[in-house]
Amino acid sequence: MKILGILNITSDSFSDGGRYLAPGAAVFHAQAMAQSGADIIDIGAASSHPDAQPVPVEVEIARLDSVVPELKAKGLSLSIDTFAPQVQRWALGQDIDYLNDIHGFPDASLYPALAKSNAKLIVMHMVQARGVAVRTEVPSSEIFDRVIAFFDARIQALTDAGIARDRLILDPGMGQFLGSDPENSWILLRRLPELKARYGLPLLVSVSRKGFLRKLVNRPPLEAGAASLAAELFAEAQGATHIRTHAPGALRDGLKVLKNIGKPY
Repeated sequence: MKILGILNITSDSFSDGGRYLAPGAAVFHAQAMAQSGADIIDIGAASSHPDAQPVPVEVEIARLDSVVPELKAKGLSLSIDTFAPQVQRWALGQDIDYLNDIHGFPDASLYPALAKSNAKLIVMHMVQARGVAVRTEVPSSEIFDRVIAFFDARIQALTDAGIARDRLILDPGMGQFLGSDPENSWILLRRLPELKARYGLPLLVSVSRKGFLRKLVNRPPLEAGAASLAAELFAEAQGATHIRTHAPGALRDGLKVLKNIGKPY
């Protein structure tokens, strides 16, 4: 299991916008997450939730450039969370370890650069083809087939472009990325084993503080830690190999407890 600690260097992320926008605060928080259990720091400099404001690519790159060199110098494993091709090219030039695209790399013009790099690619499914999430109704009866169709096509396109299949990590998307119906996220969580069996690739799940969890327990984002942890532990039991979370320490502790419980007696 690999744990990705979420580092939002943004002004409007849904749960911690502005909190880590200052480079010093961002670096401190990244180090704290690494010390508490994060294997990888996933850095996003532009929000993608439905109410997010557009961020010019030059601003997104400047935000990343204010922290990435220092974090690399500290030996941290880094992932860059961006759907902007220009920012992705910049990230590849920084020799980052992971590139995370909420649209699963739809821009074929980027494929030669991706093929030449060594970065692992987090290929996420989203119901919209481009841009930030939009509140969209997707029938729960259709969502799993849509995810399958997306991954079938995108894996084929990426591997045809010379990108090694074993560099891919699949993320079915959660929350608004699957549409406005909370049931869609529950369906994907329950059916993770089917994705694992079909593709035989690592699976990433990112449910931390998502709206479908908050709606169930009636909590604001900063009080959704227990609900997030429960869903994350379930996802790991269902076959997720990577969990992206705001609270890597809590998840690491939870995994230790489950592992100890499972010891023979």
